[in-house]
Amino acid sequence: MAQFKVAVVVGSTRRESINRNSEIADLPLYNQDNEGNLPASVVRFKAELAAADGVLFVTPEHSRSIPAALKNAIDWGARPWGKNSWAGKVAAVTGASPGAISTALAQQHLRQILGAQGVVLAGGEAYLQFKTDLIDANHGVTDEGTRGFLKSFLDQFAVLVGKLAAPVKA
Repeated sequence: MAQFKVAVVVGSTRRESINRNSEIADLPLYNQDNEGNLPASVVRFKAELAAADGVLFVTPEHSRSIPAALKNAIDWGARPWGKNSWAGKVAAVTGASPGAISTALAQQHLRQILGAQGVVLAGGEAYLQFKTDLIDANHGVTDEGTRGFLKSFLDQFAVLVGKLAAPVKA
């Protein structure tokens, strides 16, 4: 069985986020003036993307869109010109929110942005309405139906990444 690496980019920087903590909180606000001498956190982030065969985006919804921190991370990943770390990456998008429509609008906006970056978006959608008892203290999904749904979503994503990713040499 082929092995591949998947980067998980979580759009929230909130410490107690229901979407979990992330590695994008240390990225400075994108500024083209800094492209000639990339900040260390940007170099790290772009290296993590380069090493990944696929990317799983987990986003909350802020004001009917993606969080500013996630858009900032996408901008850094796409720059400098000619060094787009997103191009050709296989990606899937999901998220959780307490609202009735969950993260549907944020995910749609994110898909639009990622398409413009040359990302190959996996089919399927995963919107989760978060309820207090959905996740236990060990970060496990308590509802069997939700767990099965997420497993199926991730399995589909893994199949696509496996088909499109170059095999990792052991």
